[in-house]
Amino acid sequence: MFMSKVSKVFWISLGIVLVLVVFGVVSPTSFERITGNIQAFITTSFGWYYLILVTIIVLFCVFLIFSPVGAIKLGKTDDKPAFSKVSWFAMLFSAGMGIGLVFWGAAEPLSHFVDPPLAEGGTNTANKEAMRYVFFHWGIHAWAIYAVVALALAYFKFRKEEPGLISATLKPVLGKRMMEGPVGTIVDVLAVIATIVGVATTLGFGAAQINGGLSYLLGIPNNFLVQLIIILIVTVLFILSAMTGLGKGIKYLSNTNMVLALGLFLLLFFVGPTILTLDMFTDTIGGYIQNIAQMSFRIAPLNGEHRSWINEWTIFYWAWWIAWSPFVGIFIARVSKGRTIREFLIGVLLLPSIVSFLWFAVFGTSAIEIQNGGLVDLTQFATEEVLFAIFNEFPLSMLLSIVAIALVCVFFITSADSATFVLGMQTTYGSLTPPNSVKLTWGIAQSAVAVILLYSGGLQALQNALIGAAFPFSIIIVIMMISLYRALTKEKKELGLYIKPKPQDKK
Repeated sequence: MFMSKVSKVFWISLGIVLVLVVFGVVSPTSFERITGNIQAFITTSFGWYYLILVTIIVLFCVFLIFSPVGAIKLGKTDDKPAFSKVSWFAMLFSAGMGIGLVFWGAAEPLSHFVDPPLAEGGTNTANKEAMRYVFFHWGIHAWAIYAVVALALAYFKFRKEEPGLISATLKPVLGKRMMEGPVGTIVDVLAVIATIVGVATTLGFGAAQINGGLSYLLGIPNNFLVQLIIILIVTVLFILSAMTGLGKGIKYLSNTNMVLALGLFLLLFFVGPTILTLDMFTDTIGGYIQNIAQMSFRIAPLNGEHRSWINEWTIFYWAWWIAWSPFVGIFIARVSKGRTIREFLIGVLLLPSIVSFLWFAVFGTSAIEIQNGGLVDLTQFATEEVLFAIFNEFPLSMLLSIVAIALVCVFFITSADSATFVLGMQTTYGSLTPPNSVKLTWGIAQSAVAVILLYSGGLQALQNALIGAAFPFSIIIVIMMISLYRALTKEKKELGLYIKPKPQDKK
């Protein structure tokens, strides 16, 4: 029964994952060196490509919002959304950012303040730059990558009744015969591997964050062994959740995420520098809008120091979002049936971006204000401990820390839970109800990859592997956009959406 439900993609992808895991166990030093060399080559040789591609993706999404095709529904004409707007937003947000916001919420603005992209570190200009680039990395550009992949999947799945596979979205360009043959298998394998590495990277960040909190609060050692135990415990929990299905486990956990995140956000907002946070949020929105074009294409070809900063941050983030896009895209598509293209794009691009901006305004402003105060040097703490060091400077510090650890745990479970569903779907011919045995396999596999990446080189190995996995899938995204554009143009003509009534036609 199991053999008949899984596709070739399952066995090929599982084989690749096993090779990676064994290699990482047997020779962790070589594994780290190889991933590091791949990362250095891609960021140095193809940084320009990432910047141009992601900007084109943003412009493509904006074009579709204002195009007549925005009225087309992701499904049949009478299909209604399966989830309320609140639950829909909670699920796409939890899957799309989750652990990353908690991990980098204070650490990234602080890092940019101390080591800014252009200004002198520790200055007011550096403060503004830090917040502006955080908004840039976590805003419209990130969600546009998710949106274009999710839109293509939802359109072809629910509108054209194609299988819910990445390969199915490429048929208008590469043809049905090719996509249902070996080439289509390769495309889906690339999507699965990108998903596993992308999610494993985030699970690694989550394990490090939980360990950092426990270390800071309780003195528990911050090392690989503790992180391994954390991953093992959470793996059991998210696999149990995955067995309950999309409508129960993931939905309830996503709603729980939103409650915990809102609670942590409001607690720090009111005990922290409230007025300064609001001022910084407002000022940074203006700076972000004014400088978005310049930031989108900034590659610093004549300044090695500035280029290194771009490689370590902007290129890394664009690769992270691309690697996560098959996972998040498939998941968002799955929960978005019945919405119009315009409603879908506006919701996916704007709402999570605004929430991310508010989140970084609160946590980033608090971190920089403490660093500016001079009483505590936050740079002495490991990245995963910075958040808890900040909490220690405010009232209700223990409550803030406990809520933060709980939030990371639930985000951890939600992300991995969602990923097991998506991986199961991609390796069972696009089934919307993959067998529990398949989800169990992928749950264990992605946790194993997270463990190996942490074992072989910690957070740096996570980032290296991510950039390497994202590059081949970025090419698939280009073809997806062309394919989606062709299909929508054809349907626009069929529906007559391009025809404007002439004055005599109205009489």
